[in-house]
Amino acid sequence: MVYVLLAPGFEEAEALVPVDMLRRGGVDVALVGLDSPTVTGSHGICVAAERQISQVALETGDMLLLPGGPGVEALEGHGQACALIRQAARQTGVWLAAICAAPALLGRMGLLAGRRAVCYPGMEADLSRHGAIPQMEQAAVVDGEFVTGRGPGAAFDFAFKVLEVLCGGQTADQVRLATHYRG
Repeated sequence: MVYVLLAPGFEEAEALVPVDMLRRGGVDVALVGLDSPTVTGSHGICVAAERQISQVALETGDMLLLPGGPGVEALEGHGQACALIRQAARQTGVWLAAICAAPALLGRMGLLAGRRAVCYPGMEADLSRHGAIPQMEQAAVVDGEFVTGRGPGAAFDFAFKVLEVLCGGQTADQVRLATHYRG
């Protein structure tokens, strides 16, 4: 199961493009609200959460996916969300995926030390200051059980990278072909 954490102000493209591509690839995905059954993104799009954060129980093979945008501040200030992110980072076989401003949060939490990662341009100091190795020329990067993405324009590349690590290159290629993605 991929749990997409939706904090108020999340970047809609960075959440919904991966959800769409993953579901097309047959992956179970749950939109998770922090405190509310409806979450409003940074551009005023309201999304119905399918679960609340208290209902998330991580098991081997699961993933937490963190969209960026101004909602990252809400994630960072939410104790239960931060505890879940730390649990995912500690638990073998659980993936963490973050795009845009969210990899910077992982950097500030000390979770990307020694890892290659990408984030929203201009935030790479939050990676390097905490020991990560910025890869700003890339749209999406995999290092260990972490997938990071650059920003809203890289939402498809990020989604296909997540699909590839969870289901393999063949599934990612099938969805890429079916959606006519040429990135």
